[in-house]
Amino acid sequence: MATTIEELEARRAAAKLGGGAKRIEAQHAKGRLTARERLSVLLDEGSFEEYDMFVEHNCADFGMEGQKFPGDGVVTGSGTINGRLVYVFAQDFTVFGGSLSEPHAQKICKVMDMAMKVGAPVIGLNDSGGARIQEGVASLAGYAEVFQRNVLASGVVPQLSLIMGPCAGGAVYSPAMTDFIFMVKDSSYMFVTGPDVVKTVTNEVVTQEELGGAVTHTTKSGVADVAFENDIDALLATRDFFDFLPLSNRHDLPERPCHDPWDRTEDSLDTLIPASAATPYDMHELIRKVVDEGDFFELQPAHAANIIVGFGRIEGRTVGIVANQPMVLAGVLDINSSKKAGRFVRFCDAFDIPIVTFVDVPGFLPGVAQEHNGIIKNGAKLLFAYAEATVPKITVITRKAYGGAYDVMASKHLRGDLNYAWPSAEIAVMGAKGAVEIIFRRDIGDPDKIAARTAEYEARFANPFVAASKGFIDEVIMPHSTRRRIALGLRKLRDKQLENPWKKHDNIPL
Repeated sequence: MATTIEELEARRAAAKLGGGAKRIEAQHAKGRLTARERLSVLLDEGSFEEYDMFVEHNCADFGMEGQKFPGDGVVTGSGTINGRLVYVFAQDFTVFGGSLSEPHAQKICKVMDMAMKVGAPVIGLNDSGGARIQEGVASLAGYAEVFQRNVLASGVVPQLSLIMGPCAGGAVYSPAMTDFIFMVKDSSYMFVTGPDVVKTVTNEVVTQEELGGAVTHTTKSGVADVAFENDIDALLATRDFFDFLPLSNRHDLPERPCHDPWDRTEDSLDTLIPASAATPYDMHELIRKVVDEGDFFELQPAHAANIIVGFGRIEGRTVGIVANQPMVLAGVLDINSSKKAGRFVRFCDAFDIPIVTFVDVPGFLPGVAQEHNGIIKNGAKLLFAYAEATVPKITVITRKAYGGAYDVMASKHLRGDLNYAWPSAEIAVMGAKGAVEIIFRRDIGDPDKIAARTAEYEARFANPFVAASKGFIDEVIMPHSTRRRIALGLRKLRDKQLENPWKKHDNIPL
């Protein structure tokens, strides 16, 4: 028996070494942690329970039969984050560059199957050179097995991807189908084809960082949500972020003790809106003054910044926040902001997270590029997402809500449950100047008449009371009472029941 125990300990020690001390040193030299070190930061101390530690590949081609490492390049298992269950896999770059083999994929599939069975999120730490070339189509089959589970798990359990090294070729499609992607600056990258292939095919010269680095994907492409400075920052932020998420679509929202009074008033919000309609203000100020203790986790802050999305809490329970940002493009809706907010709204709806929407939107962005790149279909994504959502929806219009953008931003007509407006709200088809120039185009040559007509239009329509008189706004509220109103509304809506007609699935305009 003693010999058997000693052998077990020796085998465990060998597995924990991964590709060996030299390769671990090489990983550290790049400023990266090893797979096991990452899991020790991510998970509660002592909570990790590993599966398949002794799995090895079964490839006998190209001399591979003589190169075997226990675990085969990925560490899988379960643990807890702040006491809540999570399933994890961490690719080990020290073993064959983290490349994916058939057994490697089977290990990942096993934890994903378990996560769906019991109802717990999946977090994947990606650090891989891609498919293991020596295995040929078997490794490609492994990727497809993982992809299939990503799709089946979508909307069932939250899926997070942390890109902590290379992620190239077919490997990128698994993270792409997860709910959120976090990256590490100057250390991680994602692309379908690398710089060498790009140069060969299109003659474009580009670095890995420019092509698919963390900054590129969190600013230009919008593929990733947040870029962090290093592995530790990314892992600790993931722990904070995890606390906002329910364990699955069968579980209630997480709730934490809250010492921030639900009826706290914020007198400073009464002066948030500038006197001039053309002057911007920062919507972040409103969000942080409404949510519990100013704690707001923003997603995609550097991409399509004309709309803000992220998670906060009201009375200790998670809410999804969507808000136009007047500081960027006057808060207008365009292709990127519609896609960004649309996907966020659908995530919230899938996991029964109430949605609070702050509206200050002058309309959709005009322009040839927007039209040619499909603003119609892309704008419809956000419209579709809000209209489809059956979770509690509370909307507060702070200033402008013009044209079709008023409809899109969780209006009463898209089954908004509680729709409030501040006294400064202007709900109309368009701004006074544009409206007058159309209605009274004969008077355009007379500045005095146009000025009088504009003042008349503003007095008649540039307020929330026309919409309120029709029941489209439930109440015009004082800005300082916004938190109290939202908290009360969420209490009332906690047991809301609303179902869409039966269907196999919808056909959102992709």
